Amino acid sequence: MVELVLASTSPRRKELLALITQLMPEKTFDCVSPDIDESQLEFEIATDYVKRLALQKAKVGAVLFGDEKAIVLGSDTIVVVDDDILGKPTSYQDAFDMLTRLSGREHQVMTAVAVVSQDGSNVLMVETQVEFCDLTASDIESYIESGEPMDKAGSYGIQGIAGAFIKNIIGSYSAVVGLPMMETRQLLLNAQSMNSK
Repeated sequence: MVELVLASTSPRRKELLALITQLMPEKTFDCVSPDIDESQLEFEIATDYVKRLALQKAKVGAVLFGDEKAIVLGSDTIVVVDDDILGKPTSYQDAFDMLTRLSGREHQVMTAVAVVSQDGSNVLMVETQVEFCDLTASDIESYIESGEPMDKAGSYGIQGIAGAFIKNIIGSYSAVVGLPMMETRQLLLNAQSMNSK
């Protein structure tokens, strides 16, 4: 049986992939932790950036796992507002500034998924529109003090406390969490089909 590998140690991605694999022949998967440079290249637009990182994670994950027959999945999620990429906050103030910027307005969450196997690679990206309600300074301070924003792109996790801030969402909820389930399943099914030939 072909090994399935997740090139991530994100608890959220592991949970989502575990759900997806319940519908597939390979119901288990291994995890590796790729260490890559996530710096944005000069003049690189957000869509190219997120797809490049997802593919790079999958490729490095394939090397780390060391089985050329394995199917390796990489993913990356970014938050974009006014064409600016909001990464993980580096400080309390950074998180405060990001959440202030997102307050009362719409932004984009882009999640790219890449699959690497002996038959090549495939990458897709899912974009979801997310709208925040208006946040007071007190709302933002209380949220940051919970600790939840500090390891999240854009300084929030939709599946956690920040779900109370979401006014509207258009697109894939699971993509905002970190792995678009329908699209990821299709990528894996395609890779498995190629692998079995």
